Amino acid sequence: METQQQSWGQPSALNTIILLVVSYIFIRAIYNIYFHPLSSIPGPRAWAASRFPFIRSLLKGTIVHDIQELHRQHGPILRIAPNEVTFAQPEAWDDIFHPPQGQLLKDPLWWRRAPGSPMSLISAIEPEEHARIRKALAPGFSSRALKSQEPIIQRYVNLLVNRLRETVQANPSPGPSPLAEIDIGPWFNFTTFDIFGDLGFGESFECLQNSRLHPWIALLFNSVKAAAFISATRFYPVIEYVLMKCVPPSLQKMKQDHYQQIVDKVHRRLNYEMERPDIMSHVIGAGDDVGLSMDEINVTFMVLTTAGSETTATVLSGTMNYLIQHPDKLLTLAAEVRGTFQSDDDSEMTLDALRNLAYLNAVLSEGLRLCTPIPWILPRLVPPKGSTICGVALPGGTPVSIQAYAMNRDAAYFHRPDSFLPERWLQPQEKTDEKKEKSPFSGDRPEAMQPFSLGARSCMGQHLAWAEMRLILAKLVWSFDFEAPGDKGRWLNWEHLRTFLLVEKRPIYVGLRLRRSDE
Repeated sequence: METQQQSWGQPSALNTIILLVVSYIFIRAIYNIYFHPLSSIPGPRAWAASRFPFIRSLLKGTIVHDIQELHRQHGPILRIAPNEVTFAQPEAWDDIFHPPQGQLLKDPLWWRRAPGSPMSLISAIEPEEHARIRKALAPGFSSRALKSQEPIIQRYVNLLVNRLRETVQANPSPGPSPLAEIDIGPWFNFTTFDIFGDLGFGESFECLQNSRLHPWIALLFNSVKAAAFISATRFYPVIEYVLMKCVPPSLQKMKQDHYQQIVDKVHRRLNYEMERPDIMSHVIGAGDDVGLSMDEINVTFMVLTTAGSETTATVLSGTMNYLIQHPDKLLTLAAEVRGTFQSDDDSEMTLDALRNLAYLNAVLSEGLRLCTPIPWILPRLVPPKGSTICGVALPGGTPVSIQAYAMNRDAAYFHRPDSFLPERWLQPQEKTDEKKEKSPFSGDRPEAMQPFSLGARSCMGQHLAWAEMRLILAKLVWSFDFEAPGDKGRWLNWEHLRTFLLVEKRPIYVGLRLRRSDE
């Protein structure tokens, strides 16, 4: 009886530990809210107190929408964690990505490579290492290189058109002409991954040929949510350590097999005896001067396959989704393309010719604005001596990021920001002050939108991305008549898509007919 009374009257070691942990969390939260160097930055107290609200939002896939709402409540400069600040203000682009004092380094928490893994263009944090890898790759992404790569791009876009034409003709639907209702999103992924496969490795992934994703790509998409979860554990190193120890050997082997497929593709490409105008040819041509190890080439081309394909397909999917819901815009685009070209022959519908189509460029610019392929720009770190961003002095080591999704949809920078209005990107033929004042878009700030980023780490593949988007969209609207699906309840609301580092895909149903001259 006495022993039992003692156990009740004296706290156990476990109770003591729990009490200490709770006290630490409480005291730390009070410090973060009221005494932290960032305590004066606007933001919700719960997010300032601890990382938990941020991590919860990240794992739910609602991070960009939640932060967009917080920006609306608290303004363009927002504290989203005890030590992190994010911006939805155009000036942040230059202050973070092109500051006069030099680059802000990538936050290792998000960008560092896994232990034992080779360095890639994406994971290179030090500017010197990044510049070394970029210098080796840049010639393959130049405007001059794109000119020689055009036949490869044309080949796969033509294959896309042919496969869709076969799909329509095989449809037994009643009516004056066959109608096929398809999910158009995967077809964009098939095309962009096949193009990069050929340009990067000398062989496509044969997605268009087989009308399905290559297993390597399917595994990539299926692992996106897991990647977000792993990223979240990095805020708590002990949890990350335990998690990595618990990874079963089967998953480790799957990861290695996934990487080995790219290694094999690179090896086959390096052993080609014939010359071909692809991206890898510039790496090979540089020889020993390229400065890249084989491991660096392998892992860099693995990450470029995703960065150079999935993002382009996302913009095309979102743009087509908006066009289907705005048939007047779709008709205007089709009229421009069909009025410019007599056919979609490669010798006529060239990449150079497509650059001059004003409405096509406007449609894609609006697609880039509303369907941001990378909605949330991962953080950079303020240098040790501190820095001033958008007029706010921040201490060294502060992670800072830009919310592209929130900024692109902010009424302070774009007229009717949630509406699909390609006309906002059309410049008046006579740039008079009077015409500017009459335009409802005269107050727009187009510099707020930087889909390919700025500075030394801007996207190398932006010329290729623009070429693919123009050619794919132009050939589709030249060859087909698109319409909304029969059941408008199947329309996709892009604003409801979740983000797990990449934008989560959902079906985008469209009605597809051959244009009358092709029947």
